[in-house]
Amino acid sequence: MKIARGWFGLHALVVLAGVVMQLFVTSGVMGGRYESAAARMANVFAYFTIQSNLIVGFTSLLLAIRPLRTSTPFRTLRLDGVLAIAVTGIVFHLVLAGLQDLTGLAWVANLLLHTVSPLLGVLGWLLFGPRGAISPRIIGWSVVYPLAWVAFTLVRGAIDGFYPYPFIDVTALGYPRVAVNCLVIAVLFLALAFGAMLLDRLLGRGLDDPDEPGGRRDVQHRPAEPSRE
Repeated sequence: MKIARGWFGLHALVVLAGVVMQLFVTSGVMGGRYESAAARMANVFAYFTIQSNLIVGFTSLLLAIRPLRTSTPFRTLRLDGVLAIAVTGIVFHLVLAGLQDLTGLAWVANLLLHTVSPLLGVLGWLLFGPRGAISPRIIGWSVVYPLAWVAFTLVRGAIDGFYPYPFIDVTALGYPRVAVNCLVIAVLFLALAFGAMLLDRLLGRGLDDPDEPGGRRDVQHRPAEPSRE
């Protein structure tokens, strides 16, 4: 239990450090779309990378403080965080990594947010769970966040022309190509979600008795509450 809480606490610190570094770097970048440092820093939070890190970092912090959490909002946020950070790592390293040439603090922030955090998020979930927290209902709720992000990004882009990533840039690609790109990522997200649910059930079969010393007390050991699911 102490190792799990330490892992989650480390992940929360990595996210905090990465986001703070990214804000500092962005505030000093001149000549971009936004003239003021405040506007540039605020725009950082429009990126899926930053949002996915904040979600997984926040839920990791909660798990570090109190591991046993079973509410539907938390389970949804946790699944969103783990899946979104996995998608962030996959998409960055397969599509976006070659488009950047970073140095110094920008390179460190990029490493923390696109590589270290995804690894900590996925490995942390595989090693420590919590188990039994994923169901078709939770997967359904988890889809709300990425859909909302896409909708916000497209509406905002239509208003001021800003698109955070090349694959969603309607100005350069057009709506049909962007729709295909979003569909591919949506399929990836859902495949990861249902794969995580199946893997979660397999891993959950080997849990120790939570009432024994050192046993893991996870979601699946709590009495079922049909009215909440």
